Amino acid sequence: MSKKNTFRLIKTCGKARAGELTTLHGVVQTPVLCPVGTQGSVKTLTPQEVKDLGMKMILANTYHLYLRPGIPIIEKLGGLHKFMNWDGVILTDSGGYQLFSLSKLTQVSDEGVIFRSHIDGSRHTVTPELAVQYQESLGSDIAMVLDECIAHDESRERVWSAMVRTHQWAERCLKAHKKREQSLYAIVQGGIFPDLRRQSAESLTTLGFDGYAIGGLSIGEPKSVTLDITEQTTVLLPSDKPRYLMGVGSPEDVVEGVARGIDIFDCALPTRVARNGALYTRKGRVDIENALFSRQEASIDTDCHCYTCRNFSAAYLHHLFRCKELLAYRLATIHNLAFMSNLVQSIKNAILNGTFDEFCREFLSVYKTTDEQTRISQKQKWLESARQKES
Repeated sequence: MSKKNTFRLIKTCGKARAGELTTLHGVVQTPVLCPVGTQGSVKTLTPQEVKDLGMKMILANTYHLYLRPGIPIIEKLGGLHKFMNWDGVILTDSGGYQLFSLSKLTQVSDEGVIFRSHIDGSRHTVTPELAVQYQESLGSDIAMVLDECIAHDESRERVWSAMVRTHQWAERCLKAHKKREQSLYAIVQGGIFPDLRRQSAESLTTLGFDGYAIGGLSIGEPKSVTLDITEQTTVLLPSDKPRYLMGVGSPEDVVEGVARGIDIFDCALPTRVARNGALYTRKGRVDIENALFSRQEASIDTDCHCYTCRNFSAAYLHHLFRCKELLAYRLATIHNLAFMSNLVQSIKNAILNGTFDEFCREFLSVYKTTDEQTRISQKQKWLESARQKES
């Protein structure tokens, strides 16, 4: 039986690629950014609202769904698509990153990972075979192998060891994977060492996976390193398979990633910063709680035509955030996802029109990014906060 998932490359512009990913639950034009629905829900929004924003593909978290409500419950109720009433494409991760972020609660061996639940302390085991089984039971369109993700500043020896284990686990995942209508992607590791990234890519691409992800980046290393490793790794991956940069999705990172040949992105950043009052505009991210917005009659971004910007002033959003009204988080999330959806669509159009290089230069010349030290500090605070909440 042939696989139902296929990828077709439509056009390139430099290294940037426009393609078409066909799955059992629809066709997705790439490049694509997947909003993160950790618990089977994009926070604050209904599935229909996510769809109305132009999002056709989301990411769900196998680790969290395994713990709550449990894989058997979701499977009994018809699979994840039916459970969350989402008829679009679903990509599930294997839980490898969560096990990294909860490293104090885990024990890793060649066999798999033993971990304690951050919810009740109960003891669990996940192996490559079980990671595949869980994702097959969820019924996602794209599943990820179990990998060992480690900190960016680990020693070369430790990075090499984790990379070798990731390769061994990938082979076991491939052998265990039986669901032909579901794609299985491998994850290239190797830290910030270019030669290890090359070794990882060369090893995994010989196995014939349906797609290839670049993992272990954007976890605290300087952004220039992230982009450099991405560029060096992407060229080693098959041109006829989807290329997925895991956990990366700020506006500038999507533009820079596409410029380096990436097709798929996922990131909780657009929704997470929205709930903290950080809104995207064509000139960069702004803090809606800043006093300068308290009397602004215009919308937060006059170039945006999302529901939020069509109907509400910046002053009203400022008021909602200052009062901690729940509507604030919904309206901000709608805006940030609309911004990202429009950005990705503009990127696709530029590739198809052969003008991506000009688009890239213009966007990056106008969009003011968060300075490097602040970005790294915020990332580390978020990682530590996540560890504390889940310990």
